[in-house]
Amino acid sequence: MEKYYINPNIEEAETLPSSFYRSKKVFKKVKKNIFLKAWHFVGDENSLIPLSKSAYPFILLDNFLSEPMVLVRDNNDKIKCFSNVCTHRGNIVISDPGKYKSLTCGYHGRKFDLNGKFKSMPEFQKTKDFPRACDHLHEFKIEKLGPFLFAGVNPEFELSDTFKIMKERIGFLPINQFKLDTNKSKDYLVNSNWALYCDNFLEGFHIPFVHDDLNDVLDYGDYKTLTYDKMNLQIGYTDSSEEVFDLPLNHPDNGKNVAAYYYWVFPNMMFNFYPWGLSVNIVKPISINQTRVSFRSYVYDESKLNNGAGAVLDKVEREDEFVVEGVQKGLNSSFYKAGRFSPTREKGVHHFHKLLAEFIN
Repeated sequence: MEKYYINPNIEEAETLPSSFYRSKKVFKKVKKNIFLKAWHFVGDENSLIPLSKSAYPFILLDNFLSEPMVLVRDNNDKIKCFSNVCTHRGNIVISDPGKYKSLTCGYHGRKFDLNGKFKSMPEFQKTKDFPRACDHLHEFKIEKLGPFLFAGVNPEFELSDTFKIMKERIGFLPINQFKLDTNKSKDYLVNSNWALYCDNFLEGFHIPFVHDDLNDVLDYGDYKTLTYDKMNLQIGYTDSSEEVFDLPLNHPDNGKNVAAYYYWVFPNMMFNFYPWGLSVNIVKPISINQTRVSFRSYVYDESKLNNGAGAVLDKVEREDEFVVEGVQKGLNSSFYKAGRFSPTREKGVHHFHKLLAEFIN
């Protein structure tokens, strides 16, 4: 498989070649080298696991990683994440969320406590050298940003520094009070490679050409992109009378009219903060040319929902889908190999491509 290189100088760099988005070998490498080594958004603890002595089973990136996991809030109100696969014969341990005194596999009765430790097993009295360490449920690392939970199969980088940078700008928001709005949360099926969807998100270059409503709200001339280690931030300013954040005096953007903070965390998580709350967008690969994007809306000021940059999310999503699916078709051309970056408008895409090349290689 070819090696990928992105020149660190954006003024000289070329984008990833079209083969990156079309190759089944690359897609498998993305799973192994990127998604199995990254962090993933699970949800908010208030919606998923609000009570002590309870559990919430889920499949991490179903149809891609397909890793069965279970969140557990133990007797001491501490949240942990374990494998939801029985260490006896591989059955799913629990299938339904709810209150549990212990985790018991319904296949042969193997029981684990709420710390994932083997507790008991019928008909195993004569089994030698038992139980061993491998008979406990595997525990996965978990991170938190306010009420939001993140887990990974084998993450190779930490989220704490990323969250610290995010809090510099959104730390004043009462994110622990954000409430999931299921009516405004939905999934979209996009007929494109997952990375093309991220490419599109990571630049505001297309806004005047694709999003008329959003362009009326945002000041395109002042649109800003900041890149960090495994994160990118786009700031949407406005010079109109639209809804903006009420920023504290010590805030980095105090005195400016900020309509939105668009955070992207490598490789597939987007956190869009608006004056009304937060839209979390998770990009979930299905195949080389199909992606599911999950939108989860968390609201804390309903009075601001229908104004500003976050007012027409569904329309903006449909417009993005149309463009991204068009690029997917175009990449099948025999006459397109790679493009160049706009040094002023595509810093985020350049940053993303460098990370992809680094992890894939």
